[in-house]
Amino acid sequence: MIDEAELIDNEFLRQFELNYEGQLAIIEYALQERKIFLTKLAIPESIKTEKFQNDFIVMVLKNIEERGLSVMPTSPEVVKFIRKNRQYKNMLPVGVRI
Repeated sequence: MIDEAELIDNEFLRQFELNYEGQLAIIEYALQERKIFLTKLAIPESIKTEKFQNDFIVMVLKNIEERGLSVMPTSPEVVKFIRKNRQYKNMLPVGVRI
């Protein structure tokens, strides 16, 4: 299960990494002040399912929330996820709507 995999914040490459079944899924980011811009989602085709993608995004958002940062999603997949899951809209900076 994805819950057993460890989410790694690779600060050098500025990406969240999740090694799952020998495959590496990543979400690239840019950090500015108290905001984190989620810029690109890359999941290998062999493990890419909607459930995996959603679980991976949730893991990343929980990590960001624990750090007290706002989220600026610029990756289309992350924007779509936040639109569908309104409980994460409170993580957007004040005045930002998606």
